[in-house]
Amino acid sequence: MILHILLLIVFWVVANHFLNKIKNLPPTPFPTLPIVGHLYLLKKPLHRALSKTSARHGPILLLKFGSRRVLLVSSPSAAEECFTKNDIAFANRPNLLAGKHLGYNYTSLVWAPYGDHWRNLRKISSIEILSTNRLQTLSFVRVDEIRSLIHMFYKNQNEIVDMKSVFFELTLNVIMRMECGKSYCGEKLKGEESKEFREIVAETFRLGGASNIVDFLPFLRWIGYGGIEKRLLVLQEKRERFMQRLIEEHKTKMGSDEAKNKNLEGQRKKSMIEVLLSLQESEPEYYTDEIIRSLMLVILIAGSDTSAGTMEWAMSLLLNKPDVLSKAQIEIDNQIGSDHFVDESDLPKLPYLRCIINETLRLYPAGPLLVPHQSSEECMVGGYRIPRGTMLLVNMWAIQRDPKIWEDPTTFKPERFEGFEGVRDGFKLMPFGAGRRSCPGEGLALRMVGLALGSLIQCFDWETPDMGMVDMTEGPGLTLPKAHSLQAKCRPRPTMLKLLSQL
Repeated sequence: MILHILLLIVFWVVANHFLNKIKNLPPTPFPTLPIVGHLYLLKKPLHRALSKTSARHGPILLLKFGSRRVLLVSSPSAAEECFTKNDIAFANRPNLLAGKHLGYNYTSLVWAPYGDHWRNLRKISSIEILSTNRLQTLSFVRVDEIRSLIHMFYKNQNEIVDMKSVFFELTLNVIMRMECGKSYCGEKLKGEESKEFREIVAETFRLGGASNIVDFLPFLRWIGYGGIEKRLLVLQEKRERFMQRLIEEHKTKMGSDEAKNKNLEGQRKKSMIEVLLSLQESEPEYYTDEIIRSLMLVILIAGSDTSAGTMEWAMSLLLNKPDVLSKAQIEIDNQIGSDHFVDESDLPKLPYLRCIINETLRLYPAGPLLVPHQSSEECMVGGYRIPRGTMLLVNMWAIQRDPKIWEDPTTFKPERFEGFEGVRDGFKLMPFGAGRRSCPGEGLALRMVGLALGSLIQCFDWETPDMGMVDMTEGPGLTLPKAHSLQAKCRPRPTMLKLLSQL
């Protein structure tokens, strides 16, 4: 009996392998096991495990993650096909548990299928919330928070600081002040509301920031595996209550005569929630409270951890390469001087700083596998037939470290981007994705990271606590965190002492 079962399994695996070839499907690593498929190949960190699989079997692969068919792409040419001629075909998202329970049943900006509703959400985010004009009017928030950060480092000079938590609190405060005009993190903010906010954010990253095995083996839902759905439901209820309170507070403020007068005088200083509530007055049937809550949560979660992680990786790289840090300081000294702090308007004058950011994003992209896509119709990639309903993973981490594309790919060399504009180089470098569903928060992220790094480089000299090298080990997680948070200490640069003492 056991022998018959084993023979059946072997026959199924071999038949499945040759059937894929007959159907002109992409190469599939052998074997594809019953039920689990290729889940046995997955190790942490995921992007490295998938990179090894692609190195063995090719840059276009068809995998089976349990019940899901997955197209794994790890070459610029294949990525270009996916995001140009097949951009509409791959404009959908897979139906994952996080999208159902945290993405308002697949209706949020991140999880909504391609169509009129998604286009409206994208338009709102691009024009009303994250446009160049809107970001410029709220630049005072970023400047104010980064000045507070500089002041904190000045007060705590020569003390060891956990840079991960500092950067995370900075990005959370910036985004929340832009959204609703209030900070929720920092040494002075210890109230119940601040505590509740930090717990909600932490739990969102813990539950919603990772793929769940139930997404690939749905029969596990029938037995309530890990209680993941219940935990997601409870978390979403907390998120909903918190964001709705903020909306109600703003409705009350905007309803008062005093607030109306203030808005007339300084309309361009409105928070993001105020902008959306103003639109709600004219189009209440579309700008519902749920839409507003959804957009605010997407910007908060998508923009905080990713930008903070990029800053931490960048500072880690600079501490391991003092010559690069020194070169960046010289550029700032020559272009900005020491009579004022770096401002966002100064960033175009600092091309080497931009090179450092690009090289950080190349080596440590905040979304190493991008956000997954799913095909809404059959299409062709690399000459292979891709069936409808196939989940797409683009391994940007592998593409951006491919020795066939990049010279000395694992070395931190910002100079490789000298004379380069933007953050894309064909489809060899696209840390913010490409096509219709590329990240709409790219402009905010680059302003935030550029201003923070430029300010810290301008004001302080940096070193590790033991004067040794920073451990660059990657931790598990879909946003490529460091395994060990960066510990660093600083001292004010002599040329900046006068300015720093005035904070």
